[in-house]
Parts: sequence; structure tokens; C-alpha cells
Amino acid sequence: MSLISRRSAIAGIGAASLTIGRSKRAFAAKNYDIGVTDTEIKLGTTSPYSGPASGFGVYGQAQMAYFNMVNDRGGINGRKVNLISLDNAYTPPKTLEQTRKLVESDEVFAIAGMLGTSPNSATQKYLNGKKVPNLFLTSGAERFNDPKEYPWIIPFYPIYVAQSAAFGKFILKEKPNAKIAVQYLNDDLGKDFLRGLKKGLGDRGTAMIVKEVSHELSEPSVDNQVADCKAAGADVFVQLTASKFAAQSIRKAAALDWHPLYIVNSNCSSIGGTLAPAGLDNAKGLVSAWWEVGPTDPAEQNNPAVKAYAEFLKKYLSAIQIDDNTAIPGYNNAYMIEQVLKRCGDDLTRENLLKHATSLKDEKPPLYLGGIKVHNSSTDYRAVHNLQLSRFDGMRWVAMGDMTDLDDPAT
Repeated sequence: MSLISRRSAIAGIGAASLTIGRSKRAFAAKNYDIGVTDTEIKLGTTSPYSGPASGFGVYGQAQMAYFNMVNDRGGINGRKVNLISLDNAYTPPKTLEQTRKLVESDEVFAIAGMLGTSPNSATQKYLNGKKVPNLFLTSGAERFNDPKEYPWIIPFYPIYVAQSAAFGKFILKEKPNAKIAVQYLNDDLGKDFLRGLKKGLGDRGTAMIVKEVSHELSEPSVDNQVADCKAAGADVFVQLTASKFAAQSIRKAAALDWHPLYIVNSNCSSIGGTLAPAGLDNAKGLVSAWWEVGPTDPAEQNNPAVKAYAEFLKKYLSAIQIDDNTAIPGYNNAYMIEQVLKRCGDDLTRENLLKHATSLKDEKPPLYLGGIKVHNSSTDYRAVHNLQLSRFDGMRWVAMGDMTDLDDPAT
């Protein structure tokens, strides 16, 4: 079986250890579900190692590398983490097929939160029905914050609608008479971002938006749409899409000598993954939202967490450059999963894992900005409660004003 279709964070763990059932052994205060033994915690996930979104496969690689590091340190409470990561090609049918394999054949304890709205949407009902935790998935779609209907689906990402509402409010303040062109990805991600933008613009949104166009993830190029947005007379361009298309569009806008107030969703803000391919000079002035530390920011060079991340990349993920922020969410995701598993101790049941994952308080991943508030509850799974609007100066992202409160009803 190829490396791209099946990867494991550890190798050679023997199959001799029998999984202990739900009932406690009388002589030990241990309580295990499927996928857990005295020596192993078996997790599963999928990632786009192939297909149109294969650039995001770095996220899955970062998860794998992080647990390699954890295992080298002795594991979690004496147990090694066996993370099985399969290729989902970023397609819903493939994601569901691979997830079924992880649950029914590999018998994993939990899913280590996947990246992407479409993959997580494809497995939401299945995993919830099986009562298998999808732990700290990386998508800000509102559909995943539904503890009542989908208690086993646990997001960990700022809600897209709230993020984009902050963009709308920023436009009203920065350019109250703006003519706005919006380009969005025709999926739940793009539609949630679009809805948030209109929410932030309020009653004025209908008059201010002069062009609104969508595209598919499978399209090779969106250059013609960028030209159409310029032709509409827009002086603000809001792009709510994936990294590949943002890079194309930044280059195209520069080639057209079009210099609007240019806003991109947070998913497209990686300096190495998006802006460098687009041309850093072309990206100068871009606006986006941040809650994670930029490891190449000169102001962060003495940050112990950044130094630790640089060492992590050097030892465990050497093919990834530190300016490729695509790895950071995978690193932060794995860190949070590690903390929750530690708190479970020897009570490694799915119910106990869910309890600890939905009672976070003042627990923050290492590469989050200072001042970012992280907490959730069993009735509200939203974990990230503020963010920082920032502008790219050609070298780094520079904070603009105070942090935006995502709990504000206006956002």
C-alpha cells in the first residue's frame, strides 16, 4: 500500500495487547474503549494527500509529525499514539469511505480532527451515529457547532460567519461608500463566509455589492472572474476561497493594475502557501484575520513557542518551510488532542474524551496569539472567541487596532 494512501505515526506496535472493554478490571482503575490498550492509543484521520486541495496535505503531515514527537518523549501517560492518516483526495465520497475503514476495520478510538468543510460534512452524520468523536476538526462552518444534534462532532476554529462579519464591519469603517466585488467558493465554506460578510455590512450590503460571483474547487483558474470584478467598477475585492485561487487572483489583479482594498479569508493568508506564490509585492496591502502566531514575524523570534516550532519542523517535518503556515493548524490541533488525552488519564472511553474536549477553559494552543480567548462548553462548542484583523506589509502581517470580539451579536 502506498505511503500517500496510508500513513502511520508509529510502526511496529505489536498486536498482542488486547483491547480492554468498557468494564473496569477489578484490580486496576482503568477503563478503555475500542482502540486503547495499556501501551497504545489508536487514532485515525484523513487528509488531502492528492487531488485539487493536495497542498493542504501538509496539515495531515503536521499531525503525524507532532505525534511522532510525542511518542519520542514517551507518549501520553505511558501510551504511544498510533495515528493512521489516509488520503481523502478532498472529495466527500473518498472521505466517507476512508473514515468508515478507520472506524470499522482499523477500530480507532477517535478521529483526530480533519481539515476542511467538505470532508467533515461528509462524515458528520456517520461519526455521530457511531458515537466516535471527531476531535477538534478544522473548519469554521456553523453546521459543526451543534451539540444537541451532533454531540460527537467537536470543532476548533473561528466560525466563518463571525470572521467575515468582521470584514464587513471593517469595510464600513474604512470605505463607507465602497463598491464591493465578492468572489466565493461554491461550498459551505464560501457560502458561510459570504453570509457573514453580508451580515457585517447590514442593510447597506445590497447597494454596496456590485459584483458577486462563485467558482468551483475543480476549476483550473479564476482569472476571468477577477477581470469581471474589476470591470464592475469595484474598489473593494473580497475573496472567500482556497489558497490556490487566492494566489492566482492576487497575481491577476496586479497584472490588471487593479489595486482595490483587497480582503482574503483567513484560509488564504499563509505567507509561504499563498502570498509567496502570488508574489509578496503583489500581496502588499492585503487584509485578513489572524489568531495564530506568524513564525517568521521578527516580533516573534524570541517567543519560546516559535523556537520550539522551528525545532519541531527541523527534526520531524524538514520538508516544510517555516513560512508555510499550512502546517500550523495541524500542529495546534495535535497539541490540543494531546492535552485532552492527558486529562483522560486511564479513563480512556469515548464518553470521557468528549467530556474533557467540551469543557475547555483558558487552554490555548502554543502558536496562538497572546490575548486570544479559548473556551467551550457542552452546550456551545465554539472554542475561539476573538481574532485580530491584520494587513500584509510585504514582509509580515501587521495588526490593525484592537482584537475583534466574535461573541459580539453584530458579528
